[in-house]
Amino acid sequence: MGLRDLVYRLYEHRLESKLSKDSIPRHVGVIIDGNRRWARAMGMRDVASGHRKGADKISELLGWCRETGVEVVTVWMLSNDNLNRPKEELEPLLRIIEDVTQELVDEGWRISPVGALDLLPARTANVLKNAKEASSHRPGLIVNVAVGYGGRREIADAVRSLLQEQASRGASIEDLVEVLDVEHIAEHLYTRGQPDPDLLIRTSGEQRLSGFMLWQSAHSEFYFHEAYWPDFRRVDFLRALRDYAARHRRYGS
Repeated sequence: MGLRDLVYRLYEHRLESKLSKDSIPRHVGVIIDGNRRWARAMGMRDVASGHRKGADKISELLGWCRETGVEVVTVWMLSNDNLNRPKEELEPLLRIIEDVTQELVDEGWRISPVGALDLLPARTANVLKNAKEASSHRPGLIVNVAVGYGGRREIADAVRSLLQEQASRGASIEDLVEVLDVEHIAEHLYTRGQPDPDLLIRTSGEQRLSGFMLWQSAHSEFYFHEAYWPDFRRVDFLRALRDYAARHRRYGS
C-alpha cells in the first residue's frame, strides 16, 4: 500500500467513525454520470469502455451502502431519453446493463427494476424481470436498477395505473376527483412501498437532476461531486454521508 492509499484509508476511517447510525440515509439515489467523458479523458475511442468501468463501480457502491446501513439504493443506469442515442453506442450499453444486472444477482443483491420496461428491447426487459424474480426473496439492501427511467414518465405511468385501477372497480373520473390526493399517486410509482430517497448523489460535476425521481425527491438532500462516476471513491461516498448528516432537514416547517 502506497503512502497516498494509506492517507486515504486513515481519512476514510476518520470519516466513518464520526458518522452516527441515526444520521445515515435510509434511501440513497445515485446518478452515475460521466462514464463517456471518463473514457474520452483516458484516451479511449470506444465510450463503451467507460460504461463498463462505471458498471464495475456499482458493486463497490452497494458494498459501501451496506456497510454504513443504507437500506435502499437506486442507481440510474439509463434514462428513457438515452434510448435515442445512436445504435452503435446504445446496443453495447444495453449489453453492459444486462451483464451488470446479472452480476449483481449472482453476487446476492436484491434487484428491483425501476423504469418503463415496455420502452426497452425485449432482451433487456427480460433480463431485468428475471433478475427481480430470482432475487425478490432475498433480505437486506434493495437495489433499484433504473433503466429506461424518466421522472415525468414515471408520474404519467402512475396516474395511468391509478385510473386503470379505479376503472376496474367501476369508479368514474368524477368519483376519483372527489378523493384524489398525493398518496393515491405515490402508491402507483415504480418505488411504491419504499421510503423516498433521503440523499441524491450525482457525479461528474453536473448540478441538476435531469428528471431523476422527480416525485420522490421533494424533500431529498442533494450532493453533487466533480469526479466522473468511474473515479468516485469510498471516501467521496463517506463525504456525501457526512455532508448529509450535517444538514438540518426541516421538511418545509
